[in-house]
Amino acid sequence: MDQEPRKDMAETHSQSGSRVQPQAQQRKDASNEPGRGSPTGAGKHGEEEEEEEEEEEEEEEEEEEEEEEDEIGQDEQENLGDPVEPDENLVIDDSAHEQLSPGAVAPREDLNYDTDTSASVTDSLTWISWFCSLAGHEYFAEVAEDFIEDDFNLTGLTTYVPFYKEALEMILDVEPDDSVKVPEVSLVESSAEILYGMIHQRYIITRQGLSQMNAKYESAHFGYCPRVYCQPSKVVPCGRSDVPGDGEVVLFCPNCMDIYHPPSSRYHCIDGAYFGTSFPHLLFQTYRDSPSILAPSPTASLSSPEPPCDLQSKSGFMTDSLTPYNSSRAKIYGPRIYGFRVSERARSGPRMQWLRIRPRTEEQLRLGLEYRERDQTEEAEAS
Repeated sequence: MDQEPRKDMAETHSQSGSRVQPQAQQRKDASNEPGRGSPTGAGKHGEEEEEEEEEEEEEEEEEEEEEEEDEIGQDEQENLGDPVEPDENLVIDDSAHEQLSPGAVAPREDLNYDTDTSASVTDSLTWISWFCSLAGHEYFAEVAEDFIEDDFNLTGLTTYVPFYKEALEMILDVEPDDSVKVPEVSLVESSAEILYGMIHQRYIITRQGLSQMNAKYESAHFGYCPRVYCQPSKVVPCGRSDVPGDGEVVLFCPNCMDIYHPPSSRYHCIDGAYFGTSFPHLLFQTYRDSPSILAPSPTASLSSPEPPCDLQSKSGFMTDSLTPYNSSRAKIYGPRIYGFRVSERARSGPRMQWLRIRPRTEEQLRLGLEYRERDQTEEAEAS
């Protein structure tokens, strides 16, 4: 009898277990459905919705900003009038263009600034200033236009310059007459260079021209003498002829009284006639404060008993005081072997060093001139 109730209880328990198992399976299936069950699925769905909302808000803000910029650009364009057409020759700075906002328009004055400035600079530059600013033309002085406009200063230049009238108009920046046939520009430019050079030769020996060239000389604009014992002696340009085509420009040193080629080859194409033969010597005679060829030293005495031949120092140099500089700069090289001076009668000895010797006093200078005149007289009688 006890076994029957136990059997009934086991059956009852098995039936209840079978009922519980479908319920658990239903809960498990429900938890696997999307949007239901565990809280993790609900959280992911909520984050996706928030991201979508943020993206929509950002898109709306961008659209509003673009609309505002378009409105600003339209207002500025209405205030400025018609849009400026781009000019092919206009130069715009890229850095300034990058700083402009996408809808902004550059002011009209800023766009035309570069072209206006270049035009004003070109208008103010005369032909004379342009010519003197070229490479290799640093020796030239700017001739005053009133000097060129005076016909008396141009007397006799028509024989040297072809197309004289056209070249003169180019120098003075005068517009040529349309009714007259103008020759090729290259021919006129060549004639203008020759004409200006010949005018320059006459201008630099006037008071105004000497003043300009003396300022260049005092500032060592023309350079220094390449001779070792003249350093640092300043030089001035000059020519070996007053006729164009007879030689290039050379540099004259007032210390050694000699001429030298310019150090740079760009000056070798400058005609020496554009400076002439009189300019350097007239310059040193006019400006006594500058070194002069015959200006005696303050320490020199007119009654000095020293003979002109006693100019050789123990160091092998010849010095004198009647020079444009101090006596320490007026040196003449004397060759020596083991300390002994080489004789002038030797094959390799010095030749005609007396050409560089200068008298110390006016009396010695007078004696030297008399000696030269006597030699010339003897040579004339012998011939």
